[in-house]
Amino acid sequence: MSGFDETFDFVVAGSGGGSMCAAIVARTAGKTAVVLEKTSLIGGTTARSGGVMWIPDNPFMKAAGVPDSLEQAEVYLEAVVGESNDTPGASRARRRAFLAEGPRMLDFLMRQGLKFSRISNWPDYYDETPGSSLPGRTVVADLFDANELGEAKAMLRPNFLTLPVSLEDALKLPHVKRSWSAKKALLRMGLRALGAKLTGKNYVTAGAALQGRMMQAALKAGADIRVESPVKELIVEEGRVVGVVTEKGGQPWRIGARLGVLVNAGGFALNQQMRDAYMPGSSVSHTSVSEGDTGEMIQEMMRHGAAIAQMDSFVGSPLSLPPGSEAAPVKPGVQGVTAAPHAIVVDQSGVRYLNEAGSYTEFCRRMNERNEEVPAIPSWAIFDNRVMKNVMIAGTMPGSKKPAEWTESGYLHTADSIEALATSLKIDPAALRDTVDRFNGFVAQGHDADFQRGAREYDKWLGDPFHKPNPTLGELSEGPFHAIPVIPGDVGTLGGVVTDDKARVLREDGTPIAGLYATGVSAAGVMGRVSPGSGVNVGPAMVWGYVAAKHAITEA
Repeated sequence: MSGFDETFDFVVAGSGGGSMCAAIVARTAGKTAVVLEKTSLIGGTTARSGGVMWIPDNPFMKAAGVPDSLEQAEVYLEAVVGESNDTPGASRARRRAFLAEGPRMLDFLMRQGLKFSRISNWPDYYDETPGSSLPGRTVVADLFDANELGEAKAMLRPNFLTLPVSLEDALKLPHVKRSWSAKKALLRMGLRALGAKLTGKNYVTAGAALQGRMMQAALKAGADIRVESPVKELIVEEGRVVGVVTEKGGQPWRIGARLGVLVNAGGFALNQQMRDAYMPGSSVSHTSVSEGDTGEMIQEMMRHGAAIAQMDSFVGSPLSLPPGSEAAPVKPGVQGVTAAPHAIVVDQSGVRYLNEAGSYTEFCRRMNERNEEVPAIPSWAIFDNRVMKNVMIAGTMPGSKKPAEWTESGYLHTADSIEALATSLKIDPAALRDTVDRFNGFVAQGHDADFQRGAREYDKWLGDPFHKPNPTLGELSEGPFHAIPVIPGDVGTLGGVVTDDKARVLREDGTPIAGLYATGVSAAGVMGRVSPGSGVNVGPAMVWGYVAAKHAITEA
């Protein structure tokens, strides 16, 4: 290798979920590592997210006596994900490697001093399936005092949740008026906020806690972390990736990589041209990713022969966008409404077509599929007044007066009867009345015969825990009645370059491109087109970063 401005052993493009993990592995092995982030903030969409990792058979499950094993999780993924020729990112070999390496990655990070815990109850999304876990397999970082980063604190991307509250407690807060457990969670948060003010702490939670802790550990290990350093090109010599071209002071800067380059630079959620090519009909205005998610590193890897797959897949996020919210960095989700008892979703003909309380990715996929048959984008969330009184809607508090602009713009529709609401929505009143009556009949029977809503523990977990007998099944009968539009959004694309069980980027013929690795949504996902549980994007991103660095070191 020659002509480089500087050289490291391992170079990482992007600072998402697996980047710091890879850098820590490299530094622990005595190798030099640099993380190059093109934006001004570290952490990618992971820092903005819940920061949940889906890691089966993790040590926290064992400590809590929750049964699990690699084999059990393998049965679950085989049933939910399966294997097909058009999802090579989700091959059985890759799934098994992910399951085997996940607990090892956690053990490695905890030995470096990182602190994690499990969410005590977050069911797998298809918990009726063999191999699932009802308590769930989620792992999160403990709350983190960002002041421990010193000057590097200014580089940490903020989270959507700005309160000093653990993610487990945050999940309880919407029920604070009806739950002593939620009241205790609120008290803990208040005391923590007071203590932080007195002691000069700045607690961050969820994805910011994960990435804050990871950045702290990487810096402590001696990794070089740089912002505003976009990777423009991969440097290839004799068929091997040996470095990158980035920028320094506005000028090209060539960095050599003795062991390899890991690409963890996000997907293409903010690249409308790529969306039009691979996900026609989708929009950059309906995503909640960070601003660096623009796809150019996927294109750069393709330029050097990388195979791509699963480019039409995405992490679904059903949205309802009131006026002015399309510009918000994190778009308002709507499943808190649709999974609540006394609410349903209908297409523009007034007919139900999905389980409103199921997996968010499946929800959006079914919406897109329905739209090919009957206009369903937008669909309508139809709910009675109990939802208006008890559930947060588009970021507003339960029971609060909604902005007049919502009604004036046609975002929120309200009427005294289902028929009048249908007229307002330009839906046949008889059709909507039939749909509501049919659903109310299912509620009376305690079983949704059309879409099995409420049969899964996950459906119930999304619903109202204080509504009996089923937390997600309730009649629409208490007027006035309301409707808001629902559209398929996303929190990231899932297609990218094809990688093997060592995280190596593969060519179309299945051979690896020497020296090139990928993780996160820069690579085709190990879960295919499915979201089997919470954290199935951040968890694998971390694991493949760990695997890539280990392989690069071992190969050398």
